[in-house]
Amino acid sequence: MSTNTNNVKITNADPSAIGLFGLAMVTLVASSQKLGLTTGVSFIIPWAIFLGAFAQLFAAINDSKRNNTFGTTAFGGYAFFWFAVAFSWMIKLGVFGQNMVNDIDSKQLGFAFLGYLIFTIFMTIGAMETHKVLFTIFFLIDFLFLGLTLSSFDIAYEITHKIAAFAELGISIVSFYGSAAAVLNEHFGKEFLPVGKPFGIFK
Repeated sequence: MSTNTNNVKITNADPSAIGLFGLAMVTLVASSQKLGLTTGVSFIIPWAIFLGAFAQLFAAINDSKRNNTFGTTAFGGYAFFWFAVAFSWMIKLGVFGQNMVNDIDSKQLGFAFLGYLIFTIFMTIGAMETHKVLFTIFFLIDFLFLGLTLSSFDIAYEITHKIAAFAELGISIVSFYGSAAAVLNEHFGKEFLPVGKPFGIFK
């Protein structure tokens, strides 16, 4: 009887490009409302669910297959954030009935944003040892959640709301660049778009 075994290695494509594209799209649309360029959130909801949530969840699942704990946690964490935000907006719009609208306390979102600020801070430390484009994205996300947290608690609302708005737009711009770099660098087999070396502080 033969006891030979064959090991099959399955290689998955880097999912960070689609994850960053999803992040870039949803923050572009959402920041337009915070900056006063558009009004309402009804047309942000589909982008929050499909680009902010599902695209990043897809990236998280595929990063887990690559044994990438950091990528899985980052994309997964923010995917579920956008699911929760989309449902929060739907509650506020009355999709689930007036009783839920009447029961809203926006400070609860403030505590949720505070939790994500804590999450993002330690993820920012991890991003320092990936590359500088990713670090920049996380650094801007820190300011987004700082602004969202403070504005939700009505602390210097005008200023903190603006901080969140401009940080979100910055996230979109840098994420588009990061997505492009992930696609084109792999496609051309060289550093077509530089992303910057890790800081090298912790490794």
